[in-house]
Amino acid sequence: MLDVRRLRILQHLAAYGTVAATADALHLTAPAVSQHLAALQKEAGTPVVEKHGRTLRLTAAGELLVAHTEVILAELAAAESGLAAMKGGRRGTVRISAFASAARTLVPPLFERLNGTDPVPDYGTGAARDLSLRLSVQEPDEALDELHKRSTDLALVHSYTVLPRSVPAAWEQTVLMEEPVLLALHPDRAGREGLTAGQPADLSRLAHLPWLTPGPETSCYEMIQRACGAAGFVPDIRASSSDFSVLTALAAADAGAVLVPRMALPDHTAPLSLHPLVRPVSRTVFTVSRAGTGKHPDLRAVLDLLHETATALDDRTAGRPR
Repeated sequence: MLDVRRLRILQHLAAYGTVAATADALHLTAPAVSQHLAALQKEAGTPVVEKHGRTLRLTAAGELLVAHTEVILAELAAAESGLAAMKGGRRGTVRISAFASAARTLVPPLFERLNGTDPVPDYGTGAARDLSLRLSVQEPDEALDELHKRSTDLALVHSYTVLPRSVPAAWEQTVLMEEPVLLALHPDRAGREGLTAGQPADLSRLAHLPWLTPGPETSCYEMIQRACGAAGFVPDIRASSSDFSVLTALAAADAGAVLVPRMALPDHTAPLSLHPLVRPVSRTVFTVSRAGTGKHPDLRAVLDLLHETATALDDRTAGRPR
């Protein structure tokens, strides 16, 4: 019979890539991991890993076992979540990985609610609980990788209409909001381009402008490349920063044009002329958790609070161009 603990080690090896990293993640020694893998191969009756240079890689049998292990671990997580809800027990801590603008706008209200006196959603027996958060700010790809490695409980990520994001089908997804991508210009430059505030902008007529973009390591950079490419040009990038507050400050200084998701707009900026796009681009903000974990009372409470925060944010920004 296959040992679930050893299957979990194999799943971690698939996620982390090396025996040393797997051992580190599971708080084991590297020899112990190797011994468990050797025992698993005997249980399976066929090799599940093979040497590839100085590393190990999964065989076809190993990949098959990992696929089934994901299902098994999801069922175990669902069982643990159900028991926690019945007992009113909590882990006490939810780890969140979120992209920067979500970490700035959606996550702080969670800390405020949890540290305040307002009631927090309760899915247990009504006993007093202490729920805490741990936040790491990461690009969506990195956040999903952390979720795969079980280093985080909830990934707060985004996708664009021009840049869909692939997520394992078995994972649980919850859409929080959809927001437009806006063109931000200095009001004088907008006037020179024949645009009044809030008027939809045709990117194909703006190819001559200098452009301000996030760094090429971000998906927002790729979004701008694709949006401009669909309009028939490659943007002439004059400044690059992964901080949208820097980019909008530069746009307010008439340094160039920037495409910015509505939520990434700073609360207080110098005057900007904001424009939806004639060919709209939108961003979907959503949460991802591993299969079976969404019913845990801790995670359900955090998801409900995120929904409330996202709805309130959408209401507050409803006056901005859509």
